Amino acid sequence: MFRMVKIVFNAFIIVLAFIGFNAIGGQKYVEIVKNNIGNFMQSHKIEAAKKIGDFSRLNEEFQIDNTMTIAGYKAVIAEHGASGQKMVIIDSGKKPLLTQNEIKSNELDKKLKSLSEKMNYQGVSVKEINITSRGTMEAYGQTVPYAKFEAHVSKLPFSDVSGVISSIQTSDGSEKLALSINEKKKYSQLITNEFYKSVKESAGK
Repeated sequence: MFRMVKIVFNAFIIVLAFIGFNAIGGQKYVEIVKNNIGNFMQSHKIEAAKKIGDFSRLNEEFQIDNTMTIAGYKAVIAEHGASGQKMVIIDSGKKPLLTQNEIKSNELDKKLKSLSEKMNYQGVSVKEINITSRGTMEAYGQTVPYAKFEAHVSKLPFSDVSGVISSIQTSDGSEKLALSINEKKKYSQLITNEFYKSVKESAGK
């Protein structure tokens, strides 16, 4: 269980690093690269993302930022352009990183707090994680539970973040862990809802 939740934190910190990179002006560099290489990389990312979900219904406010492997699991990171809010989906196959029951459980708070005290990933530490509320959202054509959290982070251009974490089981029996994160003052649940309601199961899944 520790290893699985550690993977969640690795994903969490990777997304924070993306947000921090943008906060110090890194996005300008990314835009220059994009302008020079055209749409090839974006098209490649979309093709790779199809293995995790159908993102074709996303409106123009969102784009696929990156596809990567986190501790052996495939992941997609997307961004809301205007706010910099990041969404990440990890496909954990038949082994859920966090189940829907765990997302709804009162023990989630304790699990994340306990792990946050032990994690210091590439100099970035996550402290004072608190579950602030719970709710449901639409994702992959179904209604899924989420837990909203706030946390304090170090070694980044900002210190407080907010977001949600959710678990989704698709029709083929595979599990997806869904996150949405931003700086606390910029986080929007409306953006999260808009993104995830547009994500569907890939054809043939």
